[in-house]
Amino acid sequence: MANAPVLEVGLGVSTSSRWRRRSRALRQPTVVVAATILVVATVCALVPALISPYPQDAPIAIPLSGPSASHLLGTDQLGRDVFSRTVHGARNSLLVGILAVSLGTSMGALLGIVSGYFRGSVDFVLQRVVDSLLTLPGFLLALVIAASLGSSILNIALAIAVAITPISARVARGSTLSISSMPYVEAARATGAGEIRIIASHIVPNVTAPLIVIASVQLGFAIIAEASLSFLGIGIPLGSPSWGNMLSGSSQLYMRQAPWMALAPGLALAAVVMAANLLGDALRDNLDPRLRGRT
Repeated sequence: MANAPVLEVGLGVSTSSRWRRRSRALRQPTVVVAATILVVATVCALVPALISPYPQDAPIAIPLSGPSASHLLGTDQLGRDVFSRTVHGARNSLLVGILAVSLGTSMGALLGIVSGYFRGSVDFVLQRVVDSLLTLPGFLLALVIAASLGSSILNIALAIAVAITPISARVARGSTLSISSMPYVEAARATGAGEIRIIASHIVPNVTAPLIVIASVQLGFAIIAEASLSFLGIGIPLGSPSWGNMLSGSSQLYMRQAPWMALAPGLALAAVVMAANLLGDALRDNLDPRLRGRT
């Protein structure tokens, strides 16, 4: 009994030091820069009018004018402000990326948890489905589905989500296999807890952390996939600005005469993807139990 206060103090110090290490890791310059880029991109997507000086489709200047004080990134072949179109393009690019990652991670989590928890024939069948999806490269799979479904934001998001699903399913299944054999899960079964309750109370909360990490990394893939599909002409319809649409068509035609038409959306795309990957690395270092002691 006399050792109890010492134990409590020890646990308190350990928990406090762990939180200090995590807060220091999240305050690293690369993490701060990545978070800032993603916040700015999100603001552009949600309220582009606050940042965009001109309407996205209004011809307001001489076509193919270079960067100037009134047009920071120049104008395109129709006289539209490239900076304004880049800001407005963030909405569709991020919308597709976030929607695709949300759908793909949710479907993968469902497949992985069911497969890893029930095992046996259920695991065998579901894993063969996942293996069949993994036989094709992710972008090629998204390309085939997008070409079959047609051009729309929802169809493109669904196509990319299907390509993301098998990776999320593998992560969820691996975590579920290790968690379902833990003593506290066995104790829950012994007390008569049902399968749904065990999954909801013990499996899902413990699988969430690795899924958050993989989702943050896959956000970069989803945004690049949307841009690539739009570049090929089977992504977001041309009437809706996105970074992929801005990189295709006229940007290629006027690349030498007006390189800013491609540089603006290209740099925005590269910055957001880099930020998503850097933030994913930081989340992995702080949420992965195997790496917590190294931070």
